[in-house]
Amino acid sequence: MWTLSGFIDEISPDFTEQCAVAAGLGLRYVELRSAWEINILDLEPDRLTAMQRTLADHDLEVSSIGSPIGKIFIDEDFPPHLERMRHAAEVAHLFGAPYIRIFSFFLRPGADPAAHREEVIARMRALARVAENADLVLLHENEKEIYGDVPRRCLDIVRSVDSPHLRLAWDPANFVQVGIKPYTDGYAPLRRHVEYIQIKDALAADGTVVPAGQGDGEVAQTMRALHHDGFDGFFSLEPHLVFGGALGGFSGAEHFRRAHAAFAGLLTEAGMSYR
Repeated sequence: MWTLSGFIDEISPDFTEQCAVAAGLGLRYVELRSAWEINILDLEPDRLTAMQRTLADHDLEVSSIGSPIGKIFIDEDFPPHLERMRHAAEVAHLFGAPYIRIFSFFLRPGADPAAHREEVIARMRALARVAENADLVLLHENEKEIYGDVPRRCLDIVRSVDSPHLRLAWDPANFVQVGIKPYTDGYAPLRRHVEYIQIKDALAADGTVVPAGQGDGEVAQTMRALHHDGFDGFFSLEPHLVFGGALGGFSGAEHFRRAHAAFAGLLTEAGMSYR
């Protein structure tokens, strides 16, 4: 049984509307990235408490904290960011989320990734230690323009850190946008490290983000392979159908519903059960 979730800040800036639309789609879990146009790690305690109440009112639980951890340049100061990671762990505990999404640091334009590998791995180990102490799991997302943007460097990160508290979030659209065929080029080497799937598709020709199954993200092939392998985890809708940028994206309620329908249609067509 696969479990659907979603970055519900793509629905609306207003958190009550986010939850109402998610619950209306039958979602039982959501992913928290922002509310009222403020990042989840920057919200005041009273806002976080209000979010807890709203989630409970809509019978929603939290699958992951969609944090911006690791979305600084590799040559920027790290200690304040590590402290932000500790706060992310506190927020995850507050919402009962088992996962926190993170990244492996932006590289300056023209930089050689190999020249920064040692520092990236050291920082990722430090982040993983925070997760170990907090009994949480970090999910590294293959974002564009970071060290771990292609399969071989994603693999390098998880192998080098070698912690059960650091796993991979699979984003097919991001792979497409850096010239990767996700299933063809990445599934076999990365599968054993993948614990969370983000549902976003894109066209190889120009990187345009489209609903699942309508682009070159090999989503249907990947779903079939995951089903065959017995994957049992979260699939989080991150549609980006109106806007997508380095710190998030937006779709609006109508397009979020469209993205949900597209992915649910793929699952139904393949005879895969989900909740």
